[in-house]
Amino acid sequence: MPQSDGSAVAAARRMSFGSQLARSARKYPERVAYQHGPHKVTFQDLDRRVSRLANALAARGVGHGDRVAMLMHNKIEVAESYLAVARLGAVAVPINFRLVAGEVAYILADSGAGVLIVDAALAGTAAEAVRELDGVRCVLVAGDGAATAMSNAEPYEETVTAASPEDPGIDVSEHDAAFLMYTSGTTGRPKGVILTHFSLMMNAFLLFVSLGGLTEEADVQLLGGPMFHIAGLGATLRALADGGRVVIDDSKSFDPVAILDLLERERITTCHLVPSQWQQVCAVPDVKERKLSLKRLAWGASPATPSLLNALLETFPDTPAFTAFGQTEMCATTTLLHGKDAVRKLGSVGRPLPGIEVRIVDDEMRDVPVGEVGEIVYRGPTTMLGYWNKPAETEDAFFGGWFHSGDLCRMDDEGFIYVVDRKKDMIVSGGENIYCAEVEAAIDAHPGVAVVAVIGVDHPKWVQTPRAVIVPADPASPPSEQEIVDYCRDRIASYKKPTSVVFTEAMPRNASGKIQKFRLREMYGETDLPEAAGAQD
Repeated sequence: MPQSDGSAVAAARRMSFGSQLARSARKYPERVAYQHGPHKVTFQDLDRRVSRLANALAARGVGHGDRVAMLMHNKIEVAESYLAVARLGAVAVPINFRLVAGEVAYILADSGAGVLIVDAALAGTAAEAVRELDGVRCVLVAGDGAATAMSNAEPYEETVTAASPEDPGIDVSEHDAAFLMYTSGTTGRPKGVILTHFSLMMNAFLLFVSLGGLTEEADVQLLGGPMFHIAGLGATLRALADGGRVVIDDSKSFDPVAILDLLERERITTCHLVPSQWQQVCAVPDVKERKLSLKRLAWGASPATPSLLNALLETFPDTPAFTAFGQTEMCATTTLLHGKDAVRKLGSVGRPLPGIEVRIVDDEMRDVPVGEVGEIVYRGPTTMLGYWNKPAETEDAFFGGWFHSGDLCRMDDEGFIYVVDRKKDMIVSGGENIYCAEVEAAIDAHPGVAVVAVIGVDHPKWVQTPRAVIVPADPASPPSEQEIVDYCRDRIASYKKPTSVVFTEAMPRNASGKIQKFRLREMYGETDLPEAAGAQD
């Protein structure tokens, strides 16, 4: 990781998150930065709390380049933790709170995190995860029960309060690693994506430009997605640049009426939901009578249907709408589709953000003709540094000097991008990436399974969901669907488990013996889901 050069000129030019927060605290001291339910924190108070936590972490041995992991539900403390780690020049490692203990343990071990910040509600998972690890020397627990959660646990709030509010005064380069974001790999093991301060701040500025620029009136954005996710991370940090307010929603299930109440009460100006959620919002009987302050709305994870586009245009005729597309390795957003183009460019994810260069290429890095399918590759300031401790994978990802996304796309004659498929087996379910190889590895260990292949099928709520196609070890006595689903619960996060299972006598294979998944999709991809299936918890 690059080191700071220490010069006064370099320090004055910094774009690190710690310095950005300090600037916002000086410019907008009394503005609310984050709000979670009744709890609010101003930029000035946030700046002081972040310095307190940074000093507390420094006293516990955290320094430049050290990794600090967070296993937390959405709350203000997540933002505080991210910023405190950034202020020290250390690296934040957000962990998906849906993961089971074994998955958490792998990320802690792979990242080499020495400190873990965890919710009291997740302390049981954390305790099991760190039990066999030697590297985690300190655990801070936020919430009730912190003192008794684990033998090496310390209470988060008491730790913050006891530390000095003075800025630790560490010069952090904007080109230093700021986050290690774990994204599932096709081999079943997650990969750590190294993102810098500069890349994430550039993504924020490029979005400001693309969404209409900065205004004198502070933006108020609703953050409903998980803060461990790259989209949630971007929304969490974006307010640092414009002095806006982030309203954190931690609802466990989506309630369109409650969301409308929140949009109206808090005068939300920016809201990002997945298409199925917008569909529910538009269906609320009194939605047009609500006194909303929306200046822009956005969706991602999947394209909007014609019926949704019409509903959005009818329900919010004066509110600009955007489709966002991207991936973790590019600090999230790479292309935007403006609402004015949504109908005539149905199915498109739009055109690249300013500063993001794209090509559609074949396997030899040759540009494919307009309208033909190839892999979309990127260049730009938001690109990751690489994969943590995976030089071979990093080299492959940057073959030819461009980042290879793994997404198969086509581009029309106006430069609009259309996502066709994924080179790697991946299912996008409820906005979460699920890799088939990881689910297959979990099911393959079941003694009643001879061969398994996982495909994605359409789902009315989650857009896609995993379906397992299984050749049983004993055709006369195959395991039940519920047995397979339950078997997965203890091995992978619940949202990754299959929601339906199909049993077959043999897999379709090519001449070299590889399973032909396109044939499986033809055979089993259109079958209606069982009535009881589809729960994602």
